[in-house]
Amino acid sequence: MAPAKKKEPRAPAKELGPGISAQGRSKTYKRRGLWAIKKKNGGKFPVHEKQAKPAETEGKAPRFYPADDVKTPLKRRHVQKPTKLRSSITPGTVLILLAGRFKGKRVVFLGQLPSGLLLVTGPFRVNGVPLKRVNQVYVIATSTKVDIKGVDISKIDDAYFKAAEEPKKKKGEDEFFKADAEEEKKELSKEYIARQKEVDSVLLKALKPELKGYLGSRFTLKAHDRPHLLKF
Repeated sequence: MAPAKKKEPRAPAKELGPGISAQGRSKTYKRRGLWAIKKKNGGKFPVHEKQAKPAETEGKAPRFYPADDVKTPLKRRHVQKPTKLRSSITPGTVLILLAGRFKGKRVVFLGQLPSGLLLVTGPFRVNGVPLKRVNQVYVIATSTKVDIKGVDISKIDDAYFKAAEEPKKKKGEDEFFKADAEEEKKELSKEYIARQKEVDSVLLKALKPELKGYLGSRFTLKAHDRPHLLKF
């Protein structure tokens, strides 16, 4: 016997337009086999129950976005990492300031504060540099060191340097047009002066006369100096 020929699949019905078949309703009814489904279910089409939608979880993005731009704050966790100190900067190292009011002055490094800034001092009686905070980016570390074993900096932190903010006074017409208006000088607190004297008294005992002259001089570059070849 010759092998049975495989039936080729029926070609899809032609459409006159989107969703409009060229065949009639009754012919499409028979062609799709809907009569068999209806007969199997007692003359009615089966009705399937709709599944309940799962409850929307909090924080889920909406299906449709609003037409207007709505600003939503970003949730970012700011973790402050401790600032890594350069290996050349250790307690007692003499540093050269590169910026600010005391640019070129040599100071003694006392320790690193919680904010990552360096706590330095002149001492004040040697070169006029008081206790202050400095970013390590703006200093040059030298090979000279000072013994600071007796210096107590446990009570000095970042809050120690934050002065109380005073409300700004509005200037009147008379004060505005005055060219030689005298500005009020801010008086230092007794605690700040006492702490400076305490630190200076310990450092001055550890400084030799040659070292005092070194700290008292200002660092400068001459015409033929090459900074990248200098050894500090």
